[in-house]
Amino acid sequence: MYKIGVIGGDGTGPEVVKEGMKVLKAISGKYDIKFDFIHYDFGGKRYLKTGEVLPDAAIEEFRKLDAIYLGAIGHPDVKPGILEKGLLLKLRFALDQYINLRPVKLYPGVDTPLKDKSPDDIDFTVVRENTEGLYAGAGGTLKKGTADEVAIQESINTRKGVERCLRYAFDYCRKRNKDKKLTLCGKTNVLTFAFDLWERAFYDVAKEYSDIKTDYAHVDATCMWMVKNPEWFDVIVTDNMFGDIITDLGAMIQGGMGIAAGGNINLDEGGTSMFEPIGGSAPKYTGKNVINPMAAICAAGMMLEHLGESKAADDIEKAVIKVVQNDMKSLSAGKMGHTTSEIGDMVAKEVA
Repeated sequence: MYKIGVIGGDGTGPEVVKEGMKVLKAISGKYDIKFDFIHYDFGGKRYLKTGEVLPDAAIEEFRKLDAIYLGAIGHPDVKPGILEKGLLLKLRFALDQYINLRPVKLYPGVDTPLKDKSPDDIDFTVVRENTEGLYAGAGGTLKKGTADEVAIQESINTRKGVERCLRYAFDYCRKRNKDKKLTLCGKTNVLTFAFDLWERAFYDVAKEYSDIKTDYAHVDATCMWMVKNPEWFDVIVTDNMFGDIITDLGAMIQGGMGIAAGGNINLDEGGTSMFEPIGGSAPKYTGKNVINPMAAICAAGMMLEHLGESKAADDIEKAVIKVVQNDMKSLSAGKMGHTTSEIGDMVAKEVA
């Protein structure tokens, strides 16, 4: 029995999570896997009604869960940053979800904007440090609103934080067992303090992984090669901000936000991880039953993989591939040829 906290969130988040849960229930009927879904109403509506984003008491509840399944956060009537920092970042930091894992995989039958590239070429994973860097929130402002205003945002990188991210990436690269090549993405020629630490730690840890080939690329070069030669990459490891940027590029070359899923992972014993589609809340599509739920369904598969249910996770991916290849006209909202709920039904049927 797995206790899963479900946060549908804002916009189309509840719609896509509903379809992911439909697939998980199909898995439950096929295998000896049981889920106890505990629903939470955190998001824009609750904030507008109560002024509360995420109380500390909820964090303590989340620590007792096996995982969190999130839809989307972002409300048009809430100032940007309030929900993102008060809910998403607070969850990641408070639960020490120090790894953001983003598979970038082009499925057969899915269009990519990259000319002459196929599923054989686009199949890599980004491991992003998730609790430090520029997103740690260090900094401040002086003389705000005046001509002399100063804004400072500091990137915090610790040896402990960097090294545990790197070790996860090396272990993941070994387990993935594809090309066994790990690329550090950074900016050593300009960000000479932060990425000096990253680079030294990278090659120090590499000594313990003689079976893994190591490589380095500046972040701008990484973006170029992701477009020109994505087949060069196996696993990429990088800091928080660069990881945030290149994973959105990764989503586009794998077919769009509608298929892109991610995990926020804490590997410590008793740690609680969170899985989500990486697209936004897409408020303009709310309630229309036209949004693509595949990213949320893939996130459910990632959650099962993390929980040790590899066979069930593999079944979900196979079902997604079959439906995408044979039944969907497009991955874009409103152009799929089917409704949101129909796509969930198809995947659930294939799983079962």
